[in-house]
Parts: sequence; structure tokens; C-alpha cells
Amino acid sequence: MLGKHRHFLRFTTRDLTDDQARLRTTASELCLGGLIKHVTSVERGWVEFIGQGPSAMPDFSELTEADFAERANDFTLLPGETLEGVLAAYADVAAKTDELVATLPDLGATQPLPKAPWFEENASWSARRVFMHIIAETAQHSGHADIIRESLDGAKSMG
Repeated sequence: MLGKHRHFLRFTTRDLTDDQARLRTTASELCLGGLIKHVTSVERGWVEFIGQGPSAMPDFSELTEADFAERANDFTLLPGETLEGVLAAYADVAAKTDELVATLPDLGATQPLPKAPWFEENASWSARRVFMHIIAETAQHSGHADIIRESLDGAKSMG
């Protein structure tokens, strides 16, 4: 399922220039290159969480407005970044995730969640739950990408 949603997300960027991948085509701040960067970052972070626990992620409850503004760069294809480059980084992260799924001895192994206002206090997630979250995040942003691309030039990922 994760592979399917990754495919649609990558497919949404087919035949685009870097400038097109930077464009915001809706009222949202999102652009296609930024979505690829964001999903890459999220997947990388959650995979690191499986092995390292909450130390792999920031204590979100202590982040400042400036920290969140800096994290907004994950949603933007910055000058000097290319669509080809962010797609290659995504492919690298995807390969590492796929290898972990295939080799992890126990999908039921849990880690305590990092502190964040959106997580239940003192909760833990299993590796299986983390992989489900990665699938959901990828699927959600694949849908965002489809809307952005259709607004850009009428191309659709499906249909």
C-alpha cells in the first residue's frame, strides 16, 4: 500500500520543471516539490523513531514559532533545490524504509512517542503503527499533490 501511494505522489510530478514544482496553485502554501520534501522528511523521521525512539524527533512541545517557521521550509522547493534531487532523496528514504519493513524482527516492538500537543501523553506506538502512519501521511499528501497538479495544468494522477 505504501508503494502504491508513493507511486501516485511521484507520478503527480511527471514532466514538470523545477519552476512548476515550486508553484502554489491553490490558496494553500503547498507546492509539489515541497510535498515531496515533506513526505521524505516525515518518513525518514518516523523510520529513525522506530530504531531510536523519541530521541530521533524534537520535543515538539518546546518548539518556538521560529522553529515552526524553519520547519515550513520542508514544504517548499527552495532556490538551488531541484525536483530531480528531492525525488532522488525520496527514493533513497523509501528504499531504507522498505528494507526495515522486510528485516525488522518484531513489528510489535514499541517506542514512547515524543512530546507533542497532538499526541496522547505517555503513549507508545509499535513499529506497525508507525508504518501505518507513514502510509496515511503519504496517501493524504498524494491527494494534495493531485489537486495541486490538476490546478497547475489539468493533469491528473488517476482518471
